[in-house]
Amino acid sequence: MMPRASDRSSPELDSLVHNELVEQYREDNEIRGLSTESTRRYISSIRIYVKYLEDNGMDLLGADRNTIRKFLEYLRKVRGVHQKTIENYFTGISGFYDFLEYEGHVDKNPVHAVRKRYLRRYKDNDEGQMRQLISVEEMARLINTTMDVRDKAIIALLAKTGIRRRELIRLDVDDIDWVEQSIKLKPTPKRTNRIIFFDDETAFILKRWLRARASRNGADSKPLFTNSTGGRLNRNGVYSAVTKAAERAGLHNPDSERMEDHFSPHCCRHWFTTHMRRAGMPREFIQELRGDVRKEAIDIYDHIDRKELRESYLAHIPQLGI
Repeated sequence: MMPRASDRSSPELDSLVHNELVEQYREDNEIRGLSTESTRRYISSIRIYVKYLEDNGMDLLGADRNTIRKFLEYLRKVRGVHQKTIENYFTGISGFYDFLEYEGHVDKNPVHAVRKRYLRRYKDNDEGQMRQLISVEEMARLINTTMDVRDKAIIALLAKTGIRRRELIRLDVDDIDWVEQSIKLKPTPKRTNRIIFFDDETAFILKRWLRARASRNGADSKPLFTNSTGGRLNRNGVYSAVTKAAERAGLHNPDSERMEDHFSPHCCRHWFTTHMRRAGMPREFIQELRGDVRKEAIDIYDHIDRKELRESYLAHIPQLGI
């Protein structure tokens, strides 16, 4: 067992011990069923934090609120990290300290109090309200002015289905049912319903992409969306495809500090949800298509007919003139 902070005479942990703790946390994430991508992001944030501690002679297991606050100040003033990225860092670091507390290495997670005071989102300024929402006409312009057929298909599929970026990159060509115009998503902890639908506009642009894909690297590979070398497109590739197209359309300003000036892949999910609701689709149908976890016990037994769901989807999904 690793020594507790109070049992050590030296205030500095050896970097080998740090690495061992981080690797133990990685293994713990795997046992808990976290996705590979989530674990990768958390570990990356933790390693930046650990290096900061080591460079400044600070103690990982003896960290307190002042230590965490200094790291926050370092991220903002020295590294110039944006607010959303800082929040992502602190999610990973807080999870790490929860693990250390569970394993008995520390008495208390020092991150919680700092997050509550300095990183709290208030109800009148939360992420949902801050995230950019574009109009149906702007979405049509974004897709129709995107020249690369792969990127056009990515944005169209994100907007027309409301799927998450992680769900999109895991799609394979064989997941598509062209007769029903539906897609079966890979299972994830966050999603209940795995069947989503797409309309004729989306089918048209997906088929255009598959024809173009046949002449590119990786034509015979399984992934629906591939990169320049033929491998599966990753999260950064999707982010780049969406933001660059949005920047060209005047919908994304990468230099702005304001979240509402940015258009990310998740904005497509926000767009899908809002405009389906405005079009009059029942809330429970939208929740089903989004794959939201059902929160009430009765919801588990409230089965939605698949045929009715598909018909409602086709009746309410905005048309973009693709």
